[in-house]
Formats: sequence, structure tokens, C-alpha cells
Amino acid sequence: MTEIPVARTIREQVADRIRADVLSGKITEGTSLREHALAKQYSVSRAPIRDALLQLTQEGLLVAKPNCGVRVAAVKEETQGLLVELRRQIEVTALRNAFEKFDEHHVERLQRTVDRLEAACVANDLGAVVENDMALHRLIIDATGNPDLLAIWLPIVSRMMLHYERHNNMLESHQEHARIVDAIRSGDEEAAVDALLVNIQ
Repeated sequence: MTEIPVARTIREQVADRIRADVLSGKITEGTSLREHALAKQYSVSRAPIRDALLQLTQEGLLVAKPNCGVRVAAVKEETQGLLVELRRQIEVTALRNAFEKFDEHHVERLQRTVDRLEAACVANDLGAVVENDMALHRLIIDATGNPDLLAIWLPIVSRMMLHYERHNNMLESHQEHARIVDAIRSGDEEAAVDALLVNIQ
């Protein structure tokens, strides 16, 4: 089945690029983000930049303070463990709720994402690794058909990924994601849950 591309607004595209740059470490914690500089960097007007910064602030990836502008958020070490547990609970719930809905089309999309993740790992492209890692988990969240669940999940995973610490084990991360997809393909819900829990750390 051919996947029909979904048109994305300029704001969504800009938000994706800023998010990828933050999560890959190209833009570091505490960095001040200026609309004018970002508009020049991404070759767009300031309006979609402003909207994208607002979206990423709502996601918790950025913080806005009066008279200080917008900066990349910092996550305290003691908060990281809580984020992991919250994410595990949300994704296990999503996986179980969506499991009966997974069809050949869903599995194809998951497999394509795993393939892109593997290519990014081989190329040592951290930005693409983070992007495809999040994309695969988001496909599981989206499969529930519950936009409220996505709204809860996204700020948690975004803040958690600020401390992506699997730079030296990227291929291992790919293998973990592949096991999730293999379990979904085979219809083994418990194996899929187990593989998911191993991956989220």
C-alpha cells in the first residue's frame, strides 16, 4: 500500500527542525533562541518561527521568561527517572489499546521507520536517530486514535530526549526497536510490551 504524504504547515516543519536540532545537541541546554536568527537560519519569515517556538514551549522543550526570551529547557537529573516511568506507563497503555488495530499498513510504516533508524545509526547521524526513534514511538501513540494521549506523551518524551544517552549504543537501540516491530507483526502483545519496556530507559 502506498502511503499518502500528509501536507505539513511551515510552522510544523520549522518546529520539527528546531526540535531535531535541540534533541541532537546542535542547540544545547540554556541556549537563547532569537526569532530573527532562526528565521535567517531556516529561510522562513518570523511568523512561523514565533508559532514554532510557542509550540515547543508548550511541549516543554523550551522555556520562556519575561525579558529573557526563549531558551532550551534544562532537565534536572532527579526528574529524568520520573519522566522514564511516566513514558513507560503511557506507551504500554497505548500499545495495549492499539494492538488490535495494527494492520499491514501500520506494520509497513513501523518497518520503514525502523529501516530509517538503522540507516541513521550506521551513518552515526544522531539527529536522524533521535527523529526516527521518536517517530516510531509516535506511530504507536497515533494508532490509538486518541489525540489527548499524544498531547500528554509529547512533552514527556521531548524532555526525556534532551538527555539522550545512547550515542555509543545506537545500533543496540535499533535492534530494540526492531524487536518491538517484530512482536507487533507476529501478533505477540506481551513480547511487544516487554520489548518496549527494555527500550525505554
